[in-house]
Amino acid sequence: MTPAPLALSLGDPAGTGPEITARAWRALRETGPAFMVIGDREALESAPGGAVPVQSVTRPEDATLIFARALPVLDIPLTTLVVAGQPDPANAAAVIRWIETGVGLALSGAVSGLVTAPIAKAPLYAAGFGFPGHTEFLAELTAAGRHDGARGPVMMLTAADLRVALVTTHVAIAKLPAKISADLVRFTVVTAARALQRDLGVARPRLVVAGLNPHAGEGGMFGDDEALRIDPGVALAQREVPEAQIVGAMPAESAFRHARDGRYDLVVAMFHDQATIASKLVDFGE
Repeated sequence: MTPAPLALSLGDPAGTGPEITARAWRALRETGPAFMVIGDREALESAPGGAVPVQSVTRPEDATLIFARALPVLDIPLTTLVVAGQPDPANAAAVIRWIETGVGLALSGAVSGLVTAPIAKAPLYAAGFGFPGHTEFLAELTAAGRHDGARGPVMMLTAADLRVALVTTHVAIAKLPAKISADLVRFTVVTAARALQRDLGVARPRLVVAGLNPHAGEGGMFGDDEALRIDPGVALAQREVPEAQIVGAMPAESAFRHARDGRYDLVVAMFHDQATIASKLVDFGE
């Protein structure tokens, strides 16, 4: 039985979404996996880097049939002209609808998963978008935003052999200590451990939890967030997933180094840039 294709929401049409989507199709058209774009057909046909054959489809199953010869697109047209490099709030409603459509197809099982091309947040905010980013919006659409032990939403990044899951995502640095709680640490660690087990086949996952403060607080000299919130969250996660090795809180620079050396399968980072600086340095260095 042929698997259902992936769906790919086009992201901001004035950004890199159309170009990287066209490149992905060129790279995968012969081998797959097949995917169907949800977006504006004209934006794809005019993507930088050279035109690709594009064909409109109305059903995901049609995308699999034509993928080898054309880039399938579920065409939800824009109403405003796209100028490359100039995101426009007038297109925000369409960008949001593309994401919503992809989530709906994934939840129904019509597609096997959703890939999201980059969005430009400023024009979405200008149009009244009420979420910090993709992660929080997807959580709302899938009704998975509560921390009750259910899976997701947890942002996880992968670069080469480094995996990182985030306790907080798009939060101002000044607000971080108040956002981090033992339960949120527990939730993130447990969700990441189960994802490693069920989605990536790591039966006995090894996770290291990074501290928030320099030297993981240095015994309280540089802060007590580790002792009051992070370490208790780690202890709760250890009891919930006893087959996993869960270590922390460890100074962040040591946690990432040991994970890169192969001692751990995943780092649990406390905040956005703690995770993304490390993962993008690895990614760009490959």
